[in-house]
Amino acid sequence: MPAAQNTAQNAAHSPRVTIGVSLKMYFGHHETLNWARSIASLAARHPAVTGGTAELFVLPAFPALVPVTGILAGTEVRTGAQDLATDDSGPYTGEVSGAHLHEIGARYAEVGHAERRRLFGEGDTVVAAKTAAALRNGLTPVLCVGELDQVAPAEAAARTVAEAERVLATASHEGPLGPVVLAYEPQWAIGAPRPASPDHIRTVCESLTGWLSTQPALAGSRVIYGGSAGPGLLTQLGTGVDGLFLGRFAHDPAAVGRILDETLEGALACPTA
Repeated sequence: MPAAQNTAQNAAHSPRVTIGVSLKMYFGHHETLNWARSIASLAARHPAVTGGTAELFVLPAFPALVPVTGILAGTEVRTGAQDLATDDSGPYTGEVSGAHLHEIGARYAEVGHAERRRLFGEGDTVVAAKTAAALRNGLTPVLCVGELDQVAPAEAAARTVAEAERVLATASHEGPLGPVVLAYEPQWAIGAPRPASPDHIRTVCESLTGWLSTQPALAGSRVIYGGSAGPGLLTQLGTGVDGLFLGRFAHDPAAVGRILDETLEGALACPTA
């Protein structure tokens, strides 16, 4: 069987790998657009994307969302925002609503990142309101959860599941839930020289996946890992994690390409039906 056909058949029988990228505030405007052009070219030719093994989304700064969405049009890459307002309209100077984001083509919205919590004082109530705002406006929330300090994997799993349950239960009071991307980001690993250990990541992500399986209102949700994630990690995680949430290690488009290569390695390792 030709390799391309074998890859396509394996992809059809394997769960898609979700790869997200947040550019935070590292790039200027033109640098962001040039990076997006490189990602568009990569996505248009990489068999992991074109064959459906991987789904890729990127979260640029607000001013770049419209042009980046245009650059990525025609590829399978989706865009989203790094934040959104709790309300859909009103006298909220400097805020951007979920309705506005959906109108300009965004399909994801990141909520609850550790930096938003630490630097801007966002607690569970705000995170839940932003999650609800994303859902009611047709955006998939990328809900960041994770323990503050380094603890044993089982304790980290218990804390993280409790956090996700708490936030999503509060969000459900504002409207129906739907599929979310749970981004497990242990706060002690964000910006660190290396990610959490594969065993730690698997333990927490499998616990989150197990909890999601008991929540019919969240059917279709995914669990990905962030926190100093980069090339070489995905192949160590096995099937217990649905993908990665990348930060600084995705600044080089070639690194994104290597991670997409790893999604194909995983697909080829799965037996066909």
